Amino acid sequence: MGKAGKALKQVLETYSISQNKLAVTMGTGRPNVHRWVNEMTDPVADTLLEIRDALKKINPAAAEEFIRLYLGDANDDQQV
Repeated sequence: MGKAGKALKQVLETYSISQNKLAVTMGTGRPNVHRWVNEMTDPVADTLLEIRDALKKINPAAAEEFIRLYLGDANDDQQV
C-alpha cells in the first residue's frame, strides 16, 4: 500500500497544495485525502483519475508530477 499516497504527499508538499484545497476541488472530504496522504488507504483507480483532474485544475504541473511519480519513470526500470 502507499505508492499513490507517497506520490500525492510529495506533490502536495512540492507545490504547496493543502489537503483541504485538493479535497474541495475534488468534492470529497479532507479526511479522505488525509488517509491517502498518510497511506492509511489507497485510492481506487477512478479516484486516481479524480485526483489527477483536481490537481490539473489547481496546478497542471502538479498533476503531471503526480502521474510521473505514481507510474514511475520508465528509465528507472532499465538496466545500464
